[in-house]
Amino acid sequence: MKKNNLKIKMTLSLVLFIVISLISIYSSQNISSDNIGNIFVKQVIFYIIGIIILLISSYYKDVIIKYNYLSYIGLLFLLALLLFLGVSINGSRCWLFIGPISFQPSEFMKISLIILTANYLSKSSKKKSLKTELIILLKLSIFFLLPAILTFLEPDTGAVIIYYVILISMILYRGINKKWYYIFLITITIISSSITLLYIFKHDLLINILGESLFYRIERILNWSNGSGYQLENSLIAIGSSGLKGFGFNNTPLYFPESSTDFIFTTFSSNFGFLGVLFLIIIIITFDTSILSLCKRKIAIHDKYLLVGIFSMLLYQQVQNISMTIGLLPITGITLPFISYGGSSLLSYMLAAGFIFRICHDNKKYMN
Repeated sequence: MKKNNLKIKMTLSLVLFIVISLISIYSSQNISSDNIGNIFVKQVIFYIIGIIILLISSYYKDVIIKYNYLSYIGLLFLLALLLFLGVSINGSRCWLFIGPISFQPSEFMKISLIILTANYLSKSSKKKSLKTELIILLKLSIFFLLPAILTFLEPDTGAVIIYYVILISMILYRGINKKWYYIFLITITIISSSITLLYIFKHDLLINILGESLFYRIERILNWSNGSGYQLENSLIAIGSSGLKGFGFNNTPLYFPESSTDFIFTTFSSNFGFLGVLFLIIIIITFDTSILSLCKRKIAIHDKYLLVGIFSMLLYQQVQNISMTIGLLPITGITLPFISYGGSSLLSYMLAAGFIFRICHDNKKYMN
């Protein structure tokens, strides 16, 4: 019965995600650019394809996981191809176009890296000696560094951050020697302090070392707390003025860029106010905690790693996306899972959702 309740919670949450996504995207069309076409119809098509992918990944989970190394290699090739054939949108070459169809390899690379890490950690030694863990960390670092470099060159800093959130979360779940925490903290402190000092006292030197593109991205992060910027200011006004019930469906009175993607939360908040936001947050928490509940049950260790990777990916993106629209975190171009417009991102989440539902179904194999 508990297993069925968990499945019902996740299914209901996913259905509500679909409804919220579609009504928010429909509303965002009033203030979106005319050149992106009918994004509502496109999102409906993406969800239909996504549901098919969910069913396929649920049924063929083990096959997809077994041959993930082929997906990883193929996605690496596509990420490299982007640097030469990718179409530049908003200064980033993140999309490959095949006729009218666009494809963002980094979105699927996140899922491939989760599977790759789960495969490796579930078979690796459980010893916590520094030598054993150094080998594990070095191998995983190589697996992640290859796509991270290619994705960073697009440039897509947000996706790179997600890669490493996944890696760190899954390693921490495995458990590592405490000495690695001290090594990590010291390294991060030295790097961040050096960049900050150079930024404050040696602007020109920092630009020469990192290049203008990387310097600009670091500058955005260091300056995010001043709350400046047309996009953020209008987002704060739209959310703050929406009140308890919002301005109503399909009524977004204030323009702000990326209203259907990065700032879809602002669109929804403007339409439905505090009560709508509270409802959305409850659905997100319900879905996420269901993944954690499933992870605590008697399931294969590989599936536990898989769930931890998916959970960390979703949670980080949810917190980052919502926080950046209200000025709590820097704007990094990260979308809201299952809600924001976008085919590649949505299909990758539905692929992951298929794994979750399959693990929930297989839970009975490990029950007493």
